[in-house]
Amino acid sequence: MKKNTKVRLSRVVYKRLMGYVLPYWRIFALSIFGFLIYASTQPMVAMIIQHIIDTLNTEERKGIEYLPLLFIGLFFIRGLGSFLGNYFLARISGNVIHNLRCELFNHYTRLSTQYFDGNNSGYMISRITHNVGEVTRATTDSVRSFVREGLTAIGLLIFLTYTNWELSLVFLAIAPIVAVMVSYVSKRLKRLSRNMQNTIGDLTHITSEMVTGNRIVKSFGGEKYEQQRFKEVSLDNRRQYLKLIMTMAIHNPLMQFVVSLALAGLMYLALILMKDAGAGEFVAYLTAAFFLPKPIRQLSDANAEIQRGIAAAESLFDVLDEPIEKDQGKYYAGRCRGKIEIKNLSFQYEGVEALALKNINLTIEPGQTVALVGASGGGKSTLINLLPRFYDYIQGEILLDGVEVKKFKLSELRKQIALVTQNVTLFNATIANNIAYGVLGNIGREEVAMAAQDAYAMEFIEKMPNGLDTDIGENGVKLSGGQRQRLALARALLKNAPVLILDEATSALDTESERYIQEALKRVMKNRTTLIVAHRLSTIENADVILVMDKGEIIERGAHKELIGKNGAYARLHGMQFIDEENK
Repeated sequence: MKKNTKVRLSRVVYKRLMGYVLPYWRIFALSIFGFLIYASTQPMVAMIIQHIIDTLNTEERKGIEYLPLLFIGLFFIRGLGSFLGNYFLARISGNVIHNLRCELFNHYTRLSTQYFDGNNSGYMISRITHNVGEVTRATTDSVRSFVREGLTAIGLLIFLTYTNWELSLVFLAIAPIVAVMVSYVSKRLKRLSRNMQNTIGDLTHITSEMVTGNRIVKSFGGEKYEQQRFKEVSLDNRRQYLKLIMTMAIHNPLMQFVVSLALAGLMYLALILMKDAGAGEFVAYLTAAFFLPKPIRQLSDANAEIQRGIAAAESLFDVLDEPIEKDQGKYYAGRCRGKIEIKNLSFQYEGVEALALKNINLTIEPGQTVALVGASGGGKSTLINLLPRFYDYIQGEILLDGVEVKKFKLSELRKQIALVTQNVTLFNATIANNIAYGVLGNIGREEVAMAAQDAYAMEFIEKMPNGLDTDIGENGVKLSGGQRQRLALARALLKNAPVLILDEATSALDTESERYIQEALKRVMKNRTTLIVAHRLSTIENADVILVMDKGEIIERGAHKELIGKNGAYARLHGMQFIDEENK
């Protein structure tokens, strides 16, 4: 996982986060109005108590029987204010979380392949599943507390100042102490929250690896290792959590203690300075003063929640600030003929010193079949990944029908290319939806069935309970390797693109299935430019051109018989594979 060392100011992050609330300012105003009603009831309680005591001290006690109704009315208004504030703020929160989650996911779909190569999948998943949820603390719970309790504290202070401004200056004396405590605790809570979120990413990553690789875990006896690995990260998460809880647990009593000192001083001074005040005024003043610790404590708790939300928002904004795939091309080609030219092409992966490709020159005519062979690490997959611009090259050119691929609109370029890889990706949906995936979703049922037929997939699809409508589970877990590969091939055939790339596409097929697919491919590859990466040389003997690659360079090129006659690298590879197959 690449760690982002950029430090963001909390106020900048929070300001940006609150920008997501701005479109809902009318609802937010209703929420504030509700909390304003709620906050106004707190000093009104002190005022009613003052009125009750003053009424009891009069001889007439006129209207005292109606005083209980004041309490009923007051708490009705308080409940109404609380409902308005909480309901409308919750609506805003739901919208903000939905928008953030969708924006983050949509941004993931636009990031470059290099970003996914360099970042831990666990962290990427936990940002959507966990960190976005943490942001609700900063946009809902904490805002609720800050607005509601903040307005309550302000209302009480106004009442205290109005009643006796000299005594109220006591609270100004503790303001610097409170400010220092809040500043220190905020920084610590933010750091601990960030650490916790990182450990959540680790937990997600380990769990994801165990779930997807459970067969390897079981077959190699990795259960104890995975359990220990998970336990260590979970313990780290617990340590960070306990530190966070400890900080909050110490901070709140300390804050309460500081406030209690102020209240004790206030009470002492009140006894001295309020000698001439009536009993009602005196009791009301002290009642309002003793109401203050609760909103102050909840403001402190809200600050802790905001720091956790800010730490989560930082990680989200780090992703949202990542540059998306470069898509500056504007060329629309319609349907290309499929001529590919590669000129003086060199490529180097980010963070790797050695060149993955060195000065590649190649011309592929429309409809030709070109096979790439050679040892692993030779640059075969790198070369075919540059064609649909999964990676961007700097040195050299790749032309499709005479136009450099960088000049194409990305979606337009990729529309020209159908890709089948060795590691098949299928989705937890029906067979039909997996074949007619993405932009192919509107293609008719008959064409989907025909693509499946051409890929020799209908043979097993027809035996399934719901045929093309059968759900295949996560990543096609209910299918064999060969069946999954055939569905991927059917998807590529349905796309009907002028360029077809087969990256070890038949490696998972048994001999019989491969034989049928080879026959289907002869029909499908006709009038299409096809690039085949293969280790099994028997699958590419009929290719128009075979390229032998080693250490990023093309060291041999020619037809099968021609290369065998040269008795060079290809002949050695072919001979070794023939011996291996004979020994099976």
